[in-house]
Amino acid sequence: HWIRESSARPHPTGSDGDPGVPLAPSRASQLDAARLGDRTRHLTALRLLPFLFAIYITNYLDRTSVAYAAIGMSRDLGFSDRVFGLGAGIFFISYVALQIPGALLVERWSARRMISATMIAWGSLTALTALVQTPGQLYLARFVLGAAEAGFFPGVIVYLSHWFIREDRAKATGNFMAAIPISFVIGSPVAGWLLGRTWFNLEGWRWLFVLEGLPAIVLGVVAFFYLTDFPGQAKWLAPEQRQWVEGTLQEERPAGTRALSIGAALRSGPILLLAAVTFLNYCAFYGFVFWFPTMLKRLSGMSDVNVGLLGALPYLLGFVAMQLNGWHSDKTRERRWHVAVPTLIGAAALGGLMTQPGSFAFSMLLFTLVGMGMAYLPAFWAVPTEILSQSAAAAAVGMINAVGSVAGFASPYLFGYLNTSTGSFAYGLAALMLSALAGGLLMLGAPRPEAASGR
Repeated sequence: HWIRESSARPHPTGSDGDPGVPLAPSRASQLDAARLGDRTRHLTALRLLPFLFAIYITNYLDRTSVAYAAIGMSRDLGFSDRVFGLGAGIFFISYVALQIPGALLVERWSARRMISATMIAWGSLTALTALVQTPGQLYLARFVLGAAEAGFFPGVIVYLSHWFIREDRAKATGNFMAAIPISFVIGSPVAGWLLGRTWFNLEGWRWLFVLEGLPAIVLGVVAFFYLTDFPGQAKWLAPEQRQWVEGTLQEERPAGTRALSIGAALRSGPILLLAAVTFLNYCAFYGFVFWFPTMLKRLSGMSDVNVGLLGALPYLLGFVAMQLNGWHSDKTRERRWHVAVPTLIGAAALGGLMTQPGSFAFSMLLFTLVGMGMAYLPAFWAVPTEILSQSAAAAAVGMINAVGSVAGFASPYLFGYLNTSTGSFAYGLAALMLSALAGGLLMLGAPRPEAASGR
């Protein structure tokens, strides 16, 4: 869906329909421009998206590793649910603090250098997490890792706005963010298999951290040489293709926008609303991601390997839903309902799980619907770069993700605290359901790009 099929184009004919009669110059030039645009869009997507997809998989493998490592840590180190919840969440304290600086560095310094540096740093720190022995060491490792990863996600979202026109923005974001469910599809079976292994007197969960940190280091080095900051610097595009990308992006920039300072971004109504939506949705998302393997293990009593295999199912279907939702959002040029509907479906599924259904098959269906709720992400992250200028979008994306990522600390910890205090997952699931419900409803009040462009 990146380019329109050539067969759908009108055949070059004159006014009498004779293919031998040349087109009027204006019509011919329009067709040439359309062909140039399609070729450029296709080449840009082919060049950038597979690589960005691959590096985001390595980023989210960290989330997979810590979620499944909790099973091994609990068994080998005696960590309680509360300790693990705090360890999973403390990552986001430093992660939140550096979101806006990281996004602005991509905009004002270099996406290529920033992405490369963060990948090498987080890969090294993920591997070093294998040395953890005490709760304090786990907290420190997660805190430092959060600082290393902070600039990556907002940086890539801003980077995509440098390359993809509005018609392709949600598809491009969807392709990149599809790495989230795919990382769990890949990582869950691998993690489940490794948990039962011991090599060189090291438990499997320790090897899990090592093996998931190495690809980030390698790809971080590759990113430095492979990525290009701006279309004008792309030697892999022809001069007229570079001009087409830059010209089209310039035409699409919202009229009347100006560079926003961080203070102005904090006072912007649309940005504050999107930040609140992100916080609420991330509460549900991170609470589910970090506790799903543990819930599945205790509910089913299956082996670690089978938990890993079955745990991949919600994310596999979430990947499919994400692609379809992003494609349809771009096709209809609509964002709000494409965010709200998947979120509300996820909220309904969390409500069903809260009742603790007796059927394991029905529980798996509800788990899968929660996983499919992440289909909202492509449509949501297309919004900031459509309603703001580039410099404003950089600050806004960093701020929105920073506020949202506070949920990455609060939600896993609260879920673990409620489970430890009550002995039941029902209370934690109720909190996740209410967050998703509020986030979905609040998104319906978000501005349309054309309505917000002057703000």
